[in-house]
Amino acid sequence: MKPGGCFCGTIRYEIGDGDYTTANCHCTMCRRTSGAPYVTWLVVPKDEFRYTAGEVTVLESSDRGTRYFCNRCGTPVACVTVAHPDVVDVTLGSLDAPEAFTPTFEVYTDTRLPWAHQRD
Repeated sequence: MKPGGCFCGTIRYEIGDGDYTTANCHCTMCRRTSGAPYVTWLVVPKDEFRYTAGEVTVLESSDRGTRYFCNRCGTPVACVTVAHPDVVDVTLGSLDAPEAFTPTFEVYTDTRLPWAHQRD
């Protein structure tokens, strides 16, 4: 199992061991909800993800997606979309060991900031 959680430690989760798709998302919604130029997501099957401590706050960010974050420190932790209801997108940076995964592709590049260079 690979553990993770929010900055303050209130929210904790774990994901099963496995090779998961990892993507940099450049959509404007990810930028606004994270305060970052893009968010790197780990795509985890729902049955491989579980919260182990704390209670996340829910943000219905659109009619197509729900985001989950820590209400105490504000860390974005996860997102579930209508398009892929069988997976949980987990913020890579919230893992205890994010270096275990490398982004393999980028999405919403049409809204990428001009100075945010494409992956090599």
